[in-house]
Amino acid sequence: MTIAEQLQKGINQLNTGEFYACHDTLEEIWMEAPETEKKFYQGILQIAVGCYHLSNGNWRGAAILLGEGIRKLAEFEPTYYDLDILAFTDDSHALLMALQKIDPEDTKTFYGQLLEKKGRNGLKLPQLHGI
Repeated sequence: MTIAEQLQKGINQLNTGEFYACHDTLEEIWMEAPETEKKFYQGILQIAVGCYHLSNGNWRGAAILLGEGIRKLAEFEPTYYDLDILAFTDDSHALLMALQKIDPEDTKTFYGQLLEKKGRNGLKLPQLHGI
């Protein structure tokens, strides 16, 4: 499988909520990537793992990894590899801001509302798409 195919597989896993599988797929690319691209792959996989933690009710893990992923991807905005990185980080940032406003005990309920498309003000799980 080429790097482009692996990246597309990881993006598909992210967009369908297979967060841990996305992590595994992108970690393979990240470990072999040139130094100039490591932050790109690591940023995406950190956001995926942040969403994984969110799905398991781990407020702290979700908040930390969302923030780290957003920070790493900032230098790849607005687009990279024909992907809309800015929209992805904007959605991730909106999720992080909303997460920081809830009681950590309500993390599972918050995640459930996102899945049911009942998030506040159109809030959704971040997805990565082409431009």
